Amino acid sequence: MNKRNFLQRATVMAALATIAGVSMAADAPAFPPNKPVTLVVGFAAGGAADAAARLIAKKLGENIGQTVVVDNRGGAGGNIAHQQVAAGLADGSVLLFGSVGPLTIAPHIMKLNYDPFKDLAPISGGVYFPNVLVVHKGAGIKTLSEFVAKAKAKPGSIDFASTGAGSASHLAGELFNQRAGIDTVHVPYKGGAPALQDLLGERITSYFAAPPTALPHIETGKLIPLATTGLKRPAYMPNIPTVAEQGYPGFQALNWYGFVASSKTPAPILDRWNVEIVKVLNDPGVKEALTKHGLDPHPTTRAEFATFMKKEYDQWGAIVRERKITAQ
Repeated sequence: MNKRNFLQRATVMAALATIAGVSMAADAPAFPPNKPVTLVVGFAAGGAADAAARLIAKKLGENIGQTVVVDNRGGAGGNIAHQQVAAGLADGSVLLFGSVGPLTIAPHIMKLNYDPFKDLAPISGGVYFPNVLVVHKGAGIKTLSEFVAKAKAKPGSIDFASTGAGSASHLAGELFNQRAGIDTVHVPYKGGAPALQDLLGERITSYFAAPPTALPHIETGKLIPLATTGLKRPAYMPNIPTVAEQGYPGFQALNWYGFVASSKTPAPILDRWNVEIVKVLNDPGVKEALTKHGLDPHPTTRAEFATFMKKEYDQWGAIVRERKITAQ
């Protein structure tokens, strides 16, 4: 091949590559999407999920130079929001602040119109936080060992509140029943506020409560903390031992929220959202603000979050079957 022919061929190849590149760029989904981004939260405004979502959405919007709106779609323990996102837009403009109940517990106890593992795609972990097992001051219980001893001495004599059948607080109680070999009685409520009200009124004995709501009453002495349900003590509750370190190694029952989207969303968009969300969760200002709310930022890769979800799904499925838990 002479020099002239070589140069002609090189020119043609370059032109073809340019055309292909333009075509691929035209077909590639835009990021950020050319419309406002919505972060859906499956619970009403004012709770832990909403507070975390708004902190994250604000910084996310600043980073991508686009508005990120938080959309609260409460109802059915978060399942309504999860169903809507699973069947909704798949262009990357709608994200969901998914939660432990709808993603890993509800599928075991009720018929859903979506499959969390087929219709929703993991993006990143979000925030995790343990429950804290508390009893009212009149219960005559000061430690976890006393709680277990009293439950064993008279099965069914101790009850525990939850925010509803299949909720994180419910399953934490059932998991502890299994691990401790006791039989405390589950009493479901429609939310954390009425559960806490009855606990403070000494109409219920115990509650696996969210730390932000329990801490003020722990500080005043109205509630006695027995244990937290993570593998390590939260920085904001350093003096309260975990269940795991009190004779139940490996015990973990977390509340958690993570980012998912419709599984039909193009993979490059999901990957890019992972980059942006991880950046926000690692931001010092965001981390400090979340920690003040008792929330532990937990950014992950997409694969890590998928593995975590499957582990949670399997753990809670086993508990649901063993304890014969149904939607009440």
